[in-house]
Amino acid sequence: QVQLVESGGGLLQPGGSLRLSCAASGRFLRINSMAWHRQAPGKQREWVATSSGGNTHYADSVNGRFTLSRDNDKNTVYLQMNSLKAEDTAVYYCDVNIWSPTYGSVDYWGRGTLVTVSS
Repeated sequence: QVQLVESGGGLLQPGGSLRLSCAASGRFLRINSMAWHRQAPGKQREWVATSSGGNTHYADSVNGRFTLSRDNDKNTVYLQMNSLKAEDTAVYYCDVNIWSPTYGSVDYWGRGTLVTVSS
């Protein structure tokens, strides 16, 4: 069984910075991709960033402000968020695609961590 544990959410003012982390644990052989999504109040969940195959891609809304990084030794993905805006307020979810011989490739989701940007 794979578990994802997210941390780092909080309340901060516009212009501030925050780093989220998501650690994967359990029995598996390979992490294919690691990503972040978010869901703002009253809106659908949207994709934020993905790291896969050595490449990282960002949604236009966060490009240049957010940075996704990985520590493969710790099976952890981070999201460094700078120059935060009120519209970045959302619950942030990590999404890790993992391959195991038993189940093949499966997407696992964290429970989410709330980021609130408000003055």
